[in-house]
Amino acid sequence: MNQLPSEIKITYFIAIMVMIVLVSFILMVVWTYNKKQLLYKKEKQLREAEYQNNLLKEEIKRQQAIQKERERISLDMHDELGAGISALKLQVEFLGQKTTDKQLKKDVEELLSTAESMNLSMREILWSLNSKNDNLKDFVRYICNYGEKFLHRTNIAFQYSYSGIDGTKSISSEIRRNLLLCVKEALNNIYKHSEATAVQIQIQIVSSTLQIEISDNGKGLLPEVRPGNGLKNMERRMSNIAGTFQVTPSGQGLHIIFSVRADRP
Repeated sequence: MNQLPSEIKITYFIAIMVMIVLVSFILMVVWTYNKKQLLYKKEKQLREAEYQNNLLKEEIKRQQAIQKERERISLDMHDELGAGISALKLQVEFLGQKTTDKQLKKDVEELLSTAESMNLSMREILWSLNSKNDNLKDFVRYICNYGEKFLHRTNIAFQYSYSGIDGTKSISSEIRRNLLLCVKEALNNIYKHSEATAVQIQIQIVSSTLQIEISDNGKGLLPEVRPGNGLKNMERRMSNIAGTFQVTPSGQGLHIIFSVRADRP
C-alpha cells in the first residue's frame, strides 16, 4: 500500500480538526441555548409564582375587608336595630297595659308578635354574618334546631338526620343564608298548607355536594296546582348560589331536595 503524501496527510488532519472545532462550536451553541431556555423557563415560573402569590395576597386582603365589613354591619344591626326593636316592644307592651279596649289589646298583641318576628329575623341575619358560624357542622345543627323549635308547638312530628358532615369544613355566609331561607320557606309551607302530621329532614354530603332533603306525609302538591311564590322563591335562591332545587309533587306528601357545592366560595 502506497504511503499518502505528507501534504494530503496534513490536509486530512486540518479537515478533521476543523470538523472537531465546528462540532464543538455547535455543541457549545446548543448547550448555551438550552441553558438560556432553562433559565428563561425558571424566570417565567418565578414570575408566575410571584403573580399568583400577589393574587393570593389580594384575595386575602379582599376577604379580610369583607369580614371586617360583615362584623361592622353585624355590630351596627345589633346596637341600632336590636335596641330599636326592644324599645318598640316596651312601648307596645306599655300601651297594652294602659288600655282596656279588647280590639286594641288584640292589635297590641299582633304588634308584639310582629316585633318578635322582626327580632328573630334580625338574629338570623346576625348569625349568617358572623364568621364564627362559617362551619358546615354548626350550620347543619342550626337547621335541625330551627326545625325543632319551629314545629314543637304544632301537631307535626319532626325528625332529622345527617351524615358525612365534616366539622372542619367551612361554608360561605351567602350559601348559609340562602339555604336557611329555603328551609324556612319549605317548613312554613308544610305547616300552612300540607296538612301533614310528620316532617323529616335528611342532610348529607355526596361528592362535595351538600344535599338537604325535606319530606312530609301531607296532601302534597297536586300536578294541576300551579307552583306558588314560595316554590319560586326557593328556586330563585338556589339559583343565586349555583345550586339546584327539586320538588316531587304527589298526593302522598311532598319531597324537596336542595343541592349545592359545599366547597364553593
